[in-house]
Amino acid sequence: MGFGFQRNSSVFMVSLIVLFIIHCGLVEGISSSSSSSECDFYKGSWVLDQSYPLYDPSVCPFIEHEFTCRKNGRPDLIYTKYRWQPQGCDLLRFDGKDFLERLRGKSIMFVGDSLSRNQWQSLTCLLHSAVPTSEYTISRVDDVSIFEFTDYGVKVMLDRNVYLVDVVREKIGRVLKLDSIEGGKLWLGIDMLIFNTWHWWNRRGPTQPWDYVQVGQQISKDIDRMLAFQKALTTWAGWVDSKVDPTKTKVFFQGISPSHYNGTQWNDPSAKSCKGEKLPLMGSTYPGGLPPALFVLKDVLSTMTKPVTLLDITDLSLLRKDGHPSIFGFGGPTAMDCSHWCLAGVPDTWNEILYNLIL
Repeated sequence: MGFGFQRNSSVFMVSLIVLFIIHCGLVEGISSSSSSSECDFYKGSWVLDQSYPLYDPSVCPFIEHEFTCRKNGRPDLIYTKYRWQPQGCDLLRFDGKDFLERLRGKSIMFVGDSLSRNQWQSLTCLLHSAVPTSEYTISRVDDVSIFEFTDYGVKVMLDRNVYLVDVVREKIGRVLKLDSIEGGKLWLGIDMLIFNTWHWWNRRGPTQPWDYVQVGQQISKDIDRMLAFQKALTTWAGWVDSKVDPTKTKVFFQGISPSHYNGTQWNDPSAKSCKGEKLPLMGSTYPGGLPPALFVLKDVLSTMTKPVTLLDITDLSLLRKDGHPSIFGFGGPTAMDCSHWCLAGVPDTWNEILYNLIL
């Protein structure tokens, strides 16, 4: 199946069997619109729609520099004009006023890395553009950013937590603890939680924010990164199953947001990055296939007892090689960002699907 990492053979075979059963629809536990008989929001294609984007990024005053591709000099705008069209049904267009009314007095928290920040900023822009004269406040408490629409009592928050599990500074250095999740104290009592982690699991060298990794009492300098990802997700799943009251809190997982650094993945070997890409891939299938991390994520979700809705944005995002900042991001012309997304852009569709799921 091409997972690309070393695993115990028996565990590997069990995982394959579980994934096959999930694929056949014989196991419940992943609460997702893909299980609905009415519509699969995640199977479809991108279509040109001149009524898009859903907001004007130039009048959204709080988009961070790394996502403001147009402001950073990107000359083409056609990437903002695509709408996701599911097969056999339509997504309801995002209605910011309706969203705020439905969640009046509620709290929403994105938890994860900069891809969570990407989606958080998209949602704040979608909502602000719908009620441009509505009062709002922006504040920050430690690692939590809080955007509050005071007229509605709606808080849209971001907790920067790139691994979900804890990184603790100890005498030996910074320790990534795969079975510790003390950071979960911040998530208690939130009405809607949207989690994400993946992109930091392969960080090495100076950008790696830990020196040792710990599982139980065993501490080592490194570990198979996909296995570490699986262990951390299992710890997170245990926290959700033990701490979340599904009658009070809805839990989502953002899914695996893909990068586009290798053109052979979309049948263009001459492309060494997303630079200069102006059009999405047509059709519904990404030639390079799905990232192995997605199978690990779905495997863990299938074991959970509490409902978690997978915001399964991997397939549709894979088709958008044109949606990244490339040289119009944080680092400018000397950098290359094919991981994050321009705003307005692809994360708006993630939030449009989120809106349809909560209706």
